[in-house]
Amino acid sequence: MPSFDIVSKADTQLLDNAINTARKEIVNRYDFHGTQTEIDFDKKENLIKVTTENDLRLKHIIDILISRAMKQHIDARCFDFGKEQYASGNMVKKEIKIKQGLDRDTAKKVVKEIKDSGLKVQPGIMDDLVRVTGKKIDDLQSIIALMRSKDFGVPLQFVNMK
Repeated sequence: MPSFDIVSKADTQLLDNAINTARKEIVNRYDFHGTQTEIDFDKKENLIKVTTENDLRLKHIIDILISRAMKQHIDARCFDFGKEQYASGNMVKKEIKIKQGLDRDTAKKVVKEIKDSGLKVQPGIMDDLVRVTGKKIDDLQSIIALMRSKDFGVPLQFVNMK
């Protein structure tokens, strides 16, 4: 039976390229000359740590990161900015988490949407992905089109079409 997986993952190498490009842009920008600005990417933790001198520069850095990620075809919804903004001395730090995988609530919403579509397919939640199986490939392609038209708050990718 044909099947495919619905996942939400950001490519780590593309993300690393986007961060390196953002670093180069920040070094070359006039308004960042002479500032103590650092961007670190922890690949194991999927965490970007930004350190700079004030909130305005932090906002500019986040804008640069998002624009560089978009140019690498990484959806901006994979960033979790949260409220983890804290200061140490005159420096401002922020940790930006990278969302990897579908959480339980989002997976349940995806399954509910698939079941409400009325097509003869079977969705199933497996860890951090949703596997959809059906008898006809046309039904699976209809589900992919349906999922692309909806917004679940995370970027969705469709992989392992068999």
